[in-house]
Amino acid sequence: MNKNSKEQIVSELSEKLVAAKATFLADYRGLNVEQVDKLRGELRGAGVEYRVVKNTLLRLAAKGTGSECLSDHLAGPTAIAIAGTDPVAPAKILSEFAKANKNFELKVGALNGDLLNLAQIEALAELPSREVLLAKVLGSLNAPASNFVGVLAAIPRSLVTVLAAIQEKKAA
Repeated sequence: MNKNSKEQIVSELSEKLVAAKATFLADYRGLNVEQVDKLRGELRGAGVEYRVVKNTLLRLAAKGTGSECLSDHLAGPTAIAIAGTDPVAPAKILSEFAKANKNFELKVGALNGDLLNLAQIEALAELPSREVLLAKVLGSLNAPASNFVGVLAAIPRSLVTVLAAIQEKKAA
């Protein structure tokens, strides 16, 4: 690789790391091509870029970004997953893949400039997806209006029940 291509990779990675919500580092040693392709496909479907990068280039690209805290963990073969929008989806995918494949080791992650250890990544992976959280918020916002409508509907219903009871009493 010549100097120009290295500079291009560093600048491209740096742009992606600046825009990233979360990044995750993994050790991929021992995986075959089929397993890596499967992982890449799952991550791509979630809008996450997964690539193998030289540690030196990644260290240079991470300077001045929220992923700079990962620099101390760049040793050995390293793959990086860059999440542009939803940090929970890649955490789930990578955690499940690590459980299914003993050769794949999730190292650390960075979320908005904070270093995440393996336990914190697992906790992030257990969170509900963005869509589920939005549905819960919408349900919470909708609940008072639904309850108010129910209370307003109960008043005429009670009146009708009382009138029906009076009618039955007079008929008897």
